[in-house]
Amino acid sequence: MGKIIRPTYPVEFSVGLLILIFVLSFFLSSQLFETHWRELMDGTTDAYFGMLLISMAVIIMVLVLWEEFLFPIKIKPGKDGVVFRNHRTKLKTQLLIYCIIPAIFAFVYFNYDVHIVRFVIWAILCTVIPVVIKLVSGLNNYNDFLKLTDHAIEYKNNKKSGVFDLKEIQRLTLIRDERNVLHKVQVSTHQENLIIDLDEMELEAFLDSIDQFITAHYKRLLA
Repeated sequence: MGKIIRPTYPVEFSVGLLILIFVLSFFLSSQLFETHWRELMDGTTDAYFGMLLISMAVIIMVLVLWEEFLFPIKIKPGKDGVVFRNHRTKLKTQLLIYCIIPAIFAFVYFNYDVHIVRFVIWAILCTVIPVVIKLVSGLNNYNDFLKLTDHAIEYKNNKKSGVFDLKEIQRLTLIRDERNVLHKVQVSTHQENLIIDLDEMELEAFLDSIDQFITAHYKRLLA
């Protein structure tokens, strides 16, 4: 099985979208500072650098949320199978670049005259959203993985884990949605019926690849 790479947006589109977000953030961030439009137009205010910093904080927030831009999904197969997991280095990098956001807002707060209410709203949005959406879920699924080989299926989903020898598996059932997208795998043995929830493990990026591997390698076990 060769390397599988999840399709991503073209680089030109991604960069163009980031530039658009940066420009919009730059102009909108002027509302955070105690300055008038005339001063901005005349260039008689020092708020421009603060606006630049706020725009950078917004871009960093977007990069943390839009992880595909910095971390395109690549799968490196092993000798007899492949392991699907959320890359641990990815989470560490996200945490490091996330720390820049509160540092930027703290610097701006102590060095510029800001409109407190608007500033606090922007600060909360830029610092809380990445934590709630990405970082917390990433920590919860830090060690989760699904390993598919020619002789066994192994997985870890938070506190749930298991190793199933292919000889012990009676049937595999692929549970899909109405769009025929794989979301869960039911493993049936002589002793139990267990469901591996790929959504809980946050393996959405690998659903097509998992589907292809199971269909190609475990065809005789499929219900």
